[in-house]
Order: sequence, then C-alpha cells, then structure tokens
Amino acid sequence: MIDFHCHLDLYPDPHAVVKECVNRGLYVLSVTTTPSAWAGTAGLAPEATRIRTALGLHPQLAHERKRELPLFEQFIEKTRYVGEIGLDGAPEFKRHWDDQMLVFTRALDICQSVGGRVLSLHSRRAAAAVLDEIEIRPSVGTPILHWFSGNRSELDRAISLGCWFSVGPGMLRGQKGRELVSRMPRDRVLTESDGPFAQVDGRSIWPWEAGNAMAELDRIWNQSPSEVERQLLGNLETLGRLAHS
Repeated sequence: MIDFHCHLDLYPDPHAVVKECVNRGLYVLSVTTTPSAWAGTAGLAPEATRIRTALGLHPQLAHERKRELPLFEQFIEKTRYVGEIGLDGAPEFKRHWDDQMLVFTRALDICQSVGGRVLSLHSRRAAAAVLDEIEIRPSVGTPILHWFSGNRSELDRAISLGCWFSVGPGMLRGQKGRELVSRMPRDRVLTESDGPFAQVDGRSIWPWEAGNAMAELDRIWNQSPSEVERQLLGNLETLGRLAHS
C-alpha cells in the first residue's frame, strides 16, 4: 500500500504510527508543514526504508513561518522530496496571499536551483495560480497535486504540464472528486491519506487507510484490485526513478 501524503509528525503518537506503517510494509511520503519540523520528522523513521520525509512550508503557515525559508534552503540537499508547499485561496488564508506567494515561489526557485525535486503541492482554491508558477519553472521537478479540487480545465492544464496526482478516500467520497480522478492519467496517480487532517467516521484517518481509495479506483478504472495495485506500485517505481534522475 502507498500513502503519498501524510503528516506523520502530527499524530498524537507518531512513533506508534511509524511502527505500524513499517509493520505493514507501507510506502509513505511523510510531509512536513515547516522546515524546522523536517529534521525531527525525518528522525522518526531513520531505518524505515519505505518512508521518505519531505521538506515543506505549508501555505496556511506562510505568514507565520516565512522566516524559515533559509532553513528550507539549508535542508534541500538532504532530501529528494518537497512538501507540503503550495497556495491556499480559501477566504481565511487569502488575506495572506502575498506571504504565500513569497514562500511558494522561493521554495520553487530553490528546488529548481538544485536540479528539481518531487513536489507534493497544496492547491485548494488556487489551482490556476499554482500551475502558473509550475509552468514558468520547467526544471522544478515532478509536481504532484495532492487532493486536487480544481475544475476540469485546470485539470487538463495540469495534465499537459506533466503533473501527477495523489488521491485519497476523502477526495473520492464526492462525485466531483471521482469525476476528476476518472480523467487523470492512470500512470500518474498515487494514493494518499492526508492524515491526521482527513477524517473518516468522525476520526483522523490512519496512513494504512489510504489503501481504501483502491476500492473506488477499481470501479473508476474498471480494473481488478490486483490490476489497480500493480498500476499504483508501477507508478511509485517510476516516480522513484524520477526522484533520482
């Protein structure tokens, strides 16, 4: 199973969650919300070869943590994965748009300066603006739009720009999410949980429950569970090669 967007460090007992991920053989991209959290989060699973820790500065924290951009630049050489970064156009965060743009564009420039990274991107109500910044930086790396919620034309544009997508049970509960996923290239899709922020049955979702999205992918793709699993694992292998190319 694959959870390509999870905040391991934000669970109440992250060590227990990491242990369970390792026991289950789960592939995890552990994203961070601030550069200052990266080293400690990476230290949660130093021996767990299937867990990678991404360097992030979340758009919802940009106005509070923009001073950590020098840390982002300091740590970038230590990881091939960046996330969670991006833009958030929701009303409660749009008032900090200038700080969001400052942080996001600087993070992208840093990624491009070191030859590109695999990027897990936040784009809630801001898909067009995120894609604008990706488009003008063709060497930024491999963008993966986490829980994409834009419209069809924005999706088509993202596909044309070579973006990947991580989708989870939360996204696939709604008709819009299922329709968007049906239009995504199957060879550029991975599963995610977005735990502990995403909820299932009134509680935080666990990383291993990202696999619940596979049942919906079975129906959307009209494939057997084994075919879907093979596709997702093949996608992950491709992405691993891109990360180190």
